[in-house]
Amino acid sequence: MSNGLTDIAILKEIIKETATVLLEHDGYGKNKVILREPPPANYDVTIYGMPDDDEVIINADKFKSPDTVFKGNRGECKRADFVIVADTENKKIILCIEMKGGKGGSETEIIQQLKGAQCFVAYGQKIGKEFWAQKNFLNTYVYRFVTIRNINIHKKPTREKITDDHDSPERMLKISSPNYLQFNRLIGMKK
Repeated sequence: MSNGLTDIAILKEIIKETATVLLEHDGYGKNKVILREPPPANYDVTIYGMPDDDEVIINADKFKSPDTVFKGNRGECKRADFVIVADTENKKIILCIEMKGGKGGSETEIIQQLKGAQCFVAYGQKIGKEFWAQKNFLNTYVYRFVTIRNINIHKKPTREKITDDHDSPERMLKISSPNYLQFNRLIGMKK
């Protein structure tokens, strides 16, 4: 580790506060995060049971599109809405989340956005390795990919199969009409 800093501490030094989302208390002694899409989309999703201070929640939309360099013919300029990097008791996770107010976006477009978020994290990982001299920076973290749709539709109980197989954009966990999202369920842990 660089100067005794954890990967999360280094990320907190790398990423501007204006590009992060802060945790809130849920009133029951636990943490939650509210992921907001600004107008014109104007919707939000709350994730409950967030870990304590051992995470960085990045609003990936704050990262300017690289379309001044890349053509974007294959979706390489897209990125998902949010990235949560968390060091939990049981897992080190990088969770890429794409949100859609309605059904919105084709499967192909959402996969491109999730892949773009993965590339964004890889860029940050390379910065940690090169500029913080941390050769194993984020190497032990595993990816999880989630799309949350129909956010503006009437809420109903959210049921998703708890599995670890949403480890690639093509196998994303798909959640529709979210009601009470739990962090551990999103990363594939029962609790």
